[in-house]
Amino acid sequence: MQDFFDLTLGGISAGAVYAALGLALVIIYRATRVVNFAQPALALISTYLAYSVTKATGSYWLGFAVAIAAGTVLGVATERLLIRPLRHRSELSSIIVTLGLLLVLQAVAGMIWSNEPLAFPYAFDFRGRFSANDLFVVLVVLAIAALVLVLFKYTPLGLRMRAAAFAPEVARTLGVRVGLMLTAGWGMAAGVGSLAGLLATPPFLFPNVLDGVFVYALTAAVLGGLDNPLGTIAGGFVLGVGLSYVSGYFGPEMVTIAALAILVIVLTLRPSGLFGRAKVRRV
Repeated sequence: MQDFFDLTLGGISAGAVYAALGLALVIIYRATRVVNFAQPALALISTYLAYSVTKATGSYWLGFAVAIAAGTVLGVATERLLIRPLRHRSELSSIIVTLGLLLVLQAVAGMIWSNEPLAFPYAFDFRGRFSANDLFVVLVVLAIAALVLVLFKYTPLGLRMRAAAFAPEVARTLGVRVGLMLTAGWGMAAGVGSLAGLLATPPFLFPNVLDGVFVYALTAAVLGGLDNPLGTIAGGFVLGVGLSYVSGYFGPEMVTIAALAILVIVLTLRPSGLFGRAKVRRV
């Protein structure tokens, strides 16, 4: 029983990280209808910048702020320089570009900071069954989720972003600056992704540190629904707890297989996610 309790607490903390990175995917998808496979690489570069600033100044929180700002700028630059020129191409073009950017940025990180693991600090004390750092992670993710929900449902900016994504031509006729809204979506999502990277990276930072986390985050987003922030948060926590049980009772080598199995099953049986709305297409 004690093992079950410990695995549950560990799963809640891990699930919060999956939910945060999954939320970044949902923000971009809701704002631009693109799944950003470069999200872990943008978060990786931001985390490396946090590492450099923290090492140079001794201030974790200064590095924290620099990482989120840098991630936002990287997201804006990615949309303006790489994604916007493809706006009249197929969705597959954007996917290929983001996959290429993922590989390029990981290689650049290795060349600049080396491929060796670097010690990266936790925000708070990480010792104990459910540590202060675990509590911080969960509270931050819940706060970000609430802000995103309020943004998309109750603010003019969120309404404009959704209009720009779903009906850009109609939005333009109504005076919405579609290009600006798409850029804002990418910047916002990259900032949230950078936050997820800071939460997921400790205790060691290396170029592929977020690859596994991204697989779990994508699974959480698909599980909850790519167009549903609350569903993604719920999916992240459910997935985190479930994978914690898999790791504890069947071995850590089964975790990735279990996540991929869940991803395939959900995409096969309910592509809109457990909390998403199924779309009806007239033919």
